[in-house]
Amino acid sequence: MYIHLGGEKIIRTSQIVAIFDISIEQSSKLSRQFVAQARKNREVETIGEEDSKSIVVTEERIYYSPISSSTLKKRAHHLVDL
Repeated sequence: MYIHLGGEKIIRTSQIVAIFDISIEQSSKLSRQFVAQARKNREVETIGEEDSKSIVVTEERIYYSPISSSTLKKRAHHLVDL
């Protein structure tokens, strides 16, 4: 199954490790370090031109999505239930 992250980006649900609200980046030193290391390794992708609302961590990349984390989680859970 696949999940739409915004813009033209669609990924396999099986690749998703975690979905976070964008606010975690400001509130957690560990998450800031994690994203900084991923940026250094060019493993971060911002989807679209809108403000990011969520961070989606996959096995290979980190995506900044304009779709809220609650909406993405609902989509992912809906696909798992199918």
